[in-house]
Amino acid sequence: MIRAQVRGVGHYLPDRCVDNEWFTTFLDTSDEWIRSRSGIERRHFAAEGQTTSDLAIRAARAALDDAGLVPDDIDAIVLATSTPDLTFPATATIVQAGLGMTRGFAYDVQAVCAGFVYALSNANALIVSGQVRRVLVIGAETFSRIMNWDDRTTCVLFGDGAGALVLEAAEGDGTVADRGILATDLHSDGRHREILQVSGGVSSSQTTGHLMMAGKEVFRHAVEKLATSTIDVMEKAGVTADDIDRVVPHQANVRIITGTARKLGLPMEKIVVTVQDHGNTSAASIPLAMSVARQTGQLRDGELVVTEAIGGGLAWGAVLLRW
Repeated sequence: MIRAQVRGVGHYLPDRCVDNEWFTTFLDTSDEWIRSRSGIERRHFAAEGQTTSDLAIRAARAALDDAGLVPDDIDAIVLATSTPDLTFPATATIVQAGLGMTRGFAYDVQAVCAGFVYALSNANALIVSGQVRRVLVIGAETFSRIMNWDDRTTCVLFGDGAGALVLEAAEGDGTVADRGILATDLHSDGRHREILQVSGGVSSSQTTGHLMMAGKEVFRHAVEKLATSTIDVMEKAGVTADDIDRVVPHQANVRIITGTARKLGLPMEKIVVTVQDHGNTSAASIPLAMSVARQTGQLRDGELVVTEAIGGGLAWGAVLLRW
């Protein structure tokens, strides 16, 4: 059978790195307060005029270089973002042009922090159905553009960045020993949209708006839903938590990460954690963490990896793959 295998991975972070102390110059907060509630120590912000597509292009080039490919080797781009350059066209098409890719197709996926899990699932479906051979899957965000800088409970949590994977079709035996994506699990529940949303929109207010979050409610949903989805995706593939070599979770909050690991009975030694250095980069956080883990040797060929995320919608899900 056909599997969607990881061929390359890369990421990009804007030059400007902001530590927690920066927020104390205009907010009633402290480094200790931020760290104790989120685990975040620093994050990166895009420069003035630097767009989501700029970040995505840099991450995409890094992934292509890692794969030993050029843009026209790619059949499709699936880009997950909630902070597009424009209302339309899709930011993915801007990335397509920026890469000099003259063939194939490109589109955006919008599932907020769960966006990359949704994009992976989309890309996997394109490959296993035979529609394409290679897909560039990107998560890219400039959340600094939608922050309310007077709200200390939210503006300290988010950062900007981008990460990308190249997925490629390859033959597998149909067993869990195959390299590539082995199972996916996606969910959403629009009844909870008000606990994590942006206040503006083209149709509703003709404004961009600011991010608003009911942190305690999001936390309550996050641990339960992430653990359940992870269990479900493992069951689909016929594996257990003992079989998992590495978990690459959405990097939202260290308490959510540790709480989910505890609920799954997984030791923290198996969990990739980068939130301290990047903050919550929404749809970019998983591929960014994968790229960093690959560079640092935490993610090795042949390892069984599960990745999970939850975001506004609420939307959540998990993907199981062998690297």
